[in-house]
Amino acid sequence: MAQQQTDQLHHDVLVVGGSGVDTVVRVDSLPVPLADSVSVGPILEWPGHTGGNVALGCRNLGLNVKFLDYLGDDWTGERVRERLARGGVDFEALISPAGTRRAVNLVEKTGRRMSFHDGRDPADLRMPRDFYLPHLERTRHVHLSITNFARFLYDDIEALGVPVSTDLHDWDGLADYHKDFALRSDLVFLSAAGASERIASVMREILREGRAEAVVATAGAGGSYVMSREGSRTPRPVRATVPPAPVVDSNGAGDAYVCGFLYGRLAGRDLEECARLGAVAGAHACTGKGNEALIGPDELLAA
Repeated sequence: MAQQQTDQLHHDVLVVGGSGVDTVVRVDSLPVPLADSVSVGPILEWPGHTGGNVALGCRNLGLNVKFLDYLGDDWTGERVRERLARGGVDFEALISPAGTRRAVNLVEKTGRRMSFHDGRDPADLRMPRDFYLPHLERTRHVHLSITNFARFLYDDIEALGVPVSTDLHDWDGLADYHKDFALRSDLVFLSAAGASERIASVMREILREGRAEAVVATAGAGGSYVMSREGSRTPRPVRATVPPAPVVDSNGAGDAYVCGFLYGRLAGRDLEECARLGAVAGAHACTGKGNEALIGPDELLAA
């Protein structure tokens, strides 16, 4: 790792951006029928969001995690702080003038979901360099959530030679917002649902136009697909793992997949084996509500 000495590193994973609170509404089916009022089960709130979930999942796997973000000075922000502290995550936050990010997730009986995300960060929000740089200098790996301010860390990440990953979620391969993250990350995750039948060409474009070593597309119960710079330009399928218990909630399953994958990557495992570990972690996450079903290292490796 350029300009870094292994014995000076402190963090296994530095996560930047992406905390918030999910409000989970359970419905009979999606799409929801048009009606003035619909009776539902208990409405629950889960602090986490993608960055929080990755930080919690990696920490539960025994990795040394640092998490940096903006957070509102509000009751929802306090919920996020409490959840991260309970999960043992070393979290530092700057106060966001717009408040804590929110999302409302409709979840049907099979665990499939539809999310309404309120990112709310001002477009000109920037994380101060003197806040994040000391942590960049002491980490083995950076995971950037696709919050807008996180894109402005890439120059320093590249200068330090630190490997960086990101999750584009349901990117269609066209929206400009995601392109910095897609083309400047060493490891790119995305959902196959966003680009649908075009997913293979989107994966190839990321490898061709960007710096990624590998691109991973997740497809839920359909498994996942891996494509690497050194391998074939045909996505290599990796089977999904059967959940060890009934599926309760798919919220956070993709984030758990990222955690399992990064755990394998930091241990020096090959891409396919990392994808299998990701599949195990993702399946395990579906068996609990919110981000409560976090897999540990012994369970991960045993499966």
